[in-house]
Amino acid sequence: MKTSPKNLLIVGTGAMASLFAARLSAAGIQVTMLGTWSEGLRALKSQGVTLIEADNSQHNYPVQATDDPSDCVGSDYALVLVKSWQTRRAAQQLKKCLTRNGVALTLQNGVGNREILVEALSAPRVALGVTTLGANLLEPGCVVAAGEGEIYIGVHFGIEPLVEMLRNAGFKVLDAPDPDILLWGKLIINAAINPLTALLRVNNGELLQRPTARALMAGLAREAAAVTTAQGIHLPYDDPLTAVEEVAQRTANNRSSMLQDVLRGTPTEIDAICGAIVRAGDQYGVPTPLNHTIWQLVKALSPA
Repeated sequence: MKTSPKNLLIVGTGAMASLFAARLSAAGIQVTMLGTWSEGLRALKSQGVTLIEADNSQHNYPVQATDDPSDCVGSDYALVLVKSWQTRRAAQQLKKCLTRNGVALTLQNGVGNREILVEALSAPRVALGVTTLGANLLEPGCVVAAGEGEIYIGVHFGIEPLVEMLRNAGFKVLDAPDPDILLWGKLIINAAINPLTALLRVNNGELLQRPTARALMAGLAREAAAVTTAQGIHLPYDDPLTAVEEVAQRTANNRSSMLQDVLRGTPTEIDAICGAIVRAGDQYGVPTPLNHTIWQLVKALSPA
């Protein structure tokens, strides 16, 4: 087994990237964050990552931060935590950063990210994971932990040192023999919750308090579940609507990542969520009119 490295590349400077960077840095791992967001990079360079825990305790953790991939050359492992619309750029950067046998683990929302990374790096150098962790970015370089969760990682030869790093940092990491099941299971939940919170400008739990929003949430989940089943992918839960409502209740005070994007005026991941469901529905002959409408409405909110 390879010796566990003491450094890690994180591609991204947003909420999830900052959460992972803080906890890994706290565990004594040297973290380099590669991004393009100038305000975020300035904050990270000047003060590191500020993490506010659920008990309101606040700590700062040192990280390296750069917008230059040449500063990251020689990385054995990378966590990909950029938005789905940034994945193609990240893949090209990782071609320069990773060693010949280096591995990138994607924990991103939506579907299609793994395929983009594989196209640039080759399949043996890409691992797929899913996480149920939550994080809210208060300001550049300052993140609030918004709910504990797990990290599920598909079987991949040579990734154990990265798994060890994550566990040493306090993350709960579990094996996922078929991560596509979890990926599409999470996609259904994201499609039902995130776009509605972005359109209505509300926290997750508010969707359960509005009958019309709750009905829309159910419709989105049912369409997405039908598309998933048509592909021969088994759902990781018995009833998609129950799963969606349980997540909305458990994360009632959380602002979804899509709402955070809309409030900041930045592009959203709607193409990789509802858009992906519509495209798969077209391919497998499953109607998805509600996902199509919500997809277009959220796109209308985003910068051109």
